[in-house]
Amino acid sequence: MKIDVLPNKFEKSLRMFKKKVDEEGILKEVKHREHYSKPSIDRKIKKAAAIKRWKKYLERNSLPNKKY
Repeated sequence: MKIDVLPNKFEKSLRMFKKKVDEEGILKEVKHREHYSKPSIDRKIKKAAAIKRWKKYLERNSLPNKKY
């Protein structure tokens, strides 16, 4: 990854750097590798996230309750 810093444009270059780092998911990977987590814990976290997504989907696509 390379960012060219133009004279007197440090803030813009910093924003571009942050955007590229975020797009590539570097910080997410660093946080993931920071501590070891057991595979069973990883499965639980993924399952909980899937359940949360499913409930959110059902909530968005369900019919509204009758208010009469």
